[in-house]
Amino acid sequence: MRALLRDVLSEALAGLLARPSRAALTTTGPLLGVASIVATIGIAQSAGGQIVGRFDELVATSVSAYLEVEAGAVEGGFSLEDLRQVGLINGVEDVGAIAQVSTRTGRVTNFMDTLGVRPQLTDIYAVSPGYFGASRAALGSGLVYDEGHAARGDAVAILGSALAARLGVSAVDGRSAVFLEERAILVVGILAESTTDPRLRDAVLVPGATADRLFGSVTFAELLVRTELGAAHQVADEIGLATSPENPGAVQVVVPPDPVLLRANVEADVSTLFLVLGGVALLAGAIGIANVTLVAVLERREEIGLRRALGATQSDVASQFLLESALVGAIGGILGSSVGVVLLVSVSMARQWTPILNPALPLLAPLLSTVVGLVAGVYPAWKASRLEPVDALRR
Repeated sequence: MRALLRDVLSEALAGLLARPSRAALTTTGPLLGVASIVATIGIAQSAGGQIVGRFDELVATSVSAYLEVEAGAVEGGFSLEDLRQVGLINGVEDVGAIAQVSTRTGRVTNFMDTLGVRPQLTDIYAVSPGYFGASRAALGSGLVYDEGHAARGDAVAILGSALAARLGVSAVDGRSAVFLEERAILVVGILAESTTDPRLRDAVLVPGATADRLFGSVTFAELLVRTELGAAHQVADEIGLATSPENPGAVQVVVPPDPVLLRANVEADVSTLFLVLGGVALLAGAIGIANVTLVAVLERREEIGLRRALGATQSDVASQFLLESALVGAIGGILGSSVGVVLLVSVSMARQWTPILNPALPLLAPLLSTVVGLVAGVYPAWKASRLEPVDALRR
């Protein structure tokens, strides 16, 4: 007569509770494996969402355009009219142009320096007023020169934070000035250290007309456009036609990658290694369950022989040990899933992230661990079922 399922389950629970310390140690393997898998996938999803969020804010709205002047698309590079036309494209918030100025030495000296400090060498860039908004360049002191300064070619400049520190200019007070190769320039602003364009941090920035007047003709061959979120690709398709309708191919446009693909790549890169580690931990847990269950079979030969002598079938004995190993996997999976969620929330709080986790994962992870425990118990259960009552009781 076959035993009822509740009887087999009762026997399996009794077998585990008879050795609680051993059972607790055995659940450690699947617990660690499931915890690492749940936490890894959750952290990867949360990190992906955080990176994509920052990507949306800083990069996904930035479009760069470069003009191949040699192609003759626009005579003399991008003009002020080109900037105006790009600014009229639907979805454009700011547009600016930048060009490095060719000088003899790039020497700059603090106008107020009375100590005879050696002049600093730096790069000089002609920058349209709209470039500061397009590049999100924040000011640490002073103000940004405007369209009026640019139209008149006023001798005004903005210093990068690193250059200002080298020159000893800490703030703009209306009297700050520098010499650019013996040409006096009034400093109206100093960029903040958080400026995203690294070229600007250690450079002098002047209006285009000012650069033309002081150093000769300047060709704007690079545009930077800040767009509304989601409009970058549409704006990129129209920049060439807006600036060079007769030869749009001469304008090379660089657009940010698709945030959806970026997120998928980030999650895949972050997850792969740790999922492998989680799989290794689960495998180690499965081996541990198999070893402990096999030892239990050897220790409980008399019990197995007695049950067989009282009428238990081979399948009853096998079912009991399979249930024991499956219960170990299930308990380890439930605890591991809980630990993984706690780890995810803790890391997210520490990093000020929004935790993201597929709600099905904490439910499926214990099932996976149960299956691992069940598979791990197959051989010990088969071994137990093959014991003959007479041999088991004799030993």
